Amino acid sequence: MILISNDDGPASPGLKSLIRALSKIDEVTFFIPEGPRSGSSMSLTFHKPLRVREIEVEGTKGHIASGSPADAVLLANIMLDKKPSVVATGINLGDNSGLQDIYTSGTVAGAVQGALLGYPAVAFSKMTSDENILFPWTESAEFQEAASTAAKIVKFVLDRGLPNNVHLLNVNFPVKVTPSTKASITRASFAKYKHYIDRRLDPRGREYLWLWGNRTGSYPDGTDAHALYDENQISITPMTIDMSSVMVHGDMSSWIKDLIERV
Repeated sequence: MILISNDDGPASPGLKSLIRALSKIDEVTFFIPEGPRSGSSMSLTFHKPLRVREIEVEGTKGHIASGSPADAVLLANIMLDKKPSVVATGINLGDNSGLQDIYTSGTVAGAVQGALLGYPAVAFSKMTSDENILFPWTESAEFQEAASTAAKIVKFVLDRGLPNNVHLLNVNFPVKVTPSTKASITRASFAKYKHYIDRRLDPRGREYLWLWGNRTGSYPDGTDAHALYDENQISITPMTIDMSSVMVHGDMSSWIKDLIERV
């Protein structure tokens, strides 16, 4: 069985396309937030109760929850009688390339939560057209080919698993995906945005702030953002959730020894 989650809620055309595509390769269920939770990252809801109810999307039965994507995957692991063989999240409305997006994305966090629970996981995100940005819940054909490719990737993971020390894949699609669109194995871009504050006044003359960022427009070769923005390719980034691995296993023995002696 494939467990699907997302951070855009049940009305997302990316979710609907993914359910349709993955239903062709295996039994599917979903556990998703009841509404948009973009930018929620790995947040968990401990300060208030969670509410869950069963719904149907694209003829598939699943559940919506009042919390975050990470909540939803945790709840699924506890509540579902049948455990999934793989966790797939998305298809997110907008790409999640670069560490600045990856660390904040609810879509990626749902896959990370699946990986923490021991399941192979894949997060799917897609650059969207201006029409989908302005009207994100409108049915759109632009997700269909991406979902078809997503199904091929999930089928491969079902058949082959993930390599040692890889816990999940972060997959990003360009705006237009066709059967001839190339794919690249990439690493995550370090910085994709330069953030700024837009200061404004409300009708009573009190200041409020919009926090936003502009893309830098320059991405190193081999990175997910370069493949996506400069090459118009599908970016597949193998990821590990062990953020300590570089420190522990890297060539830093003298640095570590000096630190321990200092402490």
